[in-house]
Amino acid sequence: MKILLVGGNSSLARSLRPLLAEIAEVVTAGRQGCDLTLDLAGDIHIAPGFDVVVNTAAHLGGNTAASLQAAEQVNVLGLLALCQACSAAGVGHLVQVSSIYATLAPSSPFYNAYALSKKHGDEAALLHTRLQPLPLTILRPSQFYGVGETYRRNQPFLYTLMDRAQAGQDIELWGGHDARRNFIHVQDVADLIARVVRTRTLGVFACSHPQDIRFSQIAQAALDAFGSTGRIRFLHDKPDTPDNLFAYDDALYRALGHYPQITIDRGMQMEAQHRRSRA
Repeated sequence: MKILLVGGNSSLARSLRPLLAEIAEVVTAGRQGCDLTLDLAGDIHIAPGFDVVVNTAAHLGGNTAASLQAAEQVNVLGLLALCQACSAAGVGHLVQVSSIYATLAPSSPFYNAYALSKKHGDEAALLHTRLQPLPLTILRPSQFYGVGETYRRNQPFLYTLMDRAQAGQDIELWGGHDARRNFIHVQDVADLIARVVRTRTLGVFACSHPQDIRFSQIAQAALDAFGSTGRIRFLHDKPDTPDNLFAYDDALYRALGHYPQITIDRGMQMEAQHRRSRA
């Protein structure tokens, strides 16, 4: 089997590639640092011979009209062009890594250019499969994190908590509401993608951790992982932070016979061990 890993220099792709390499020849493609050059904002061509294409590339959007346009260009039109290139090349399976944010309602305070473009991209890819045959899997992970500085940009809240725990400082949470989130470790996401490829599981699936978690639980996990003497304090003079929750659906895990394995406690311990090894 031969796999094309698009967005091959992304943090997710770096965790995924070793797992795919156990079952296939893996060729990476991306704008830079990959075996092949491929830009979802440009012309896309895939040579014949790839059995599977896994797309981890995405535009993260932003808060401007220009960033909305760029997100739509990459996450919708770029994905659609990738689907067309896969069909033309006779690819046997496209795995599209989307986001749980694709299911957000416009009324959500977290609805943004990324969420909208991911929703549009999923719909465009599904419509393509009705027009041209292309076996498709769409995976929608919740917010994922991992070990090392690579993940700080996308999850600054988690890494700020760990920074304060490592420094022995108190962790301050805004408002009086103990907000809830869903985080899944990148190693779990990579493992699930590899299982989808191996089993050729098709469909549209949520990919979130089985347990939603409160900010205070995340903070306590960070304090415990670093052996910190800091405390958790709620700043009641600050605005409350709203929840950001999604309906839990374990259809993917039941289909694969496998569930995410890494808890937030274990994830924090992994980061603490990493930092200690580099000290």
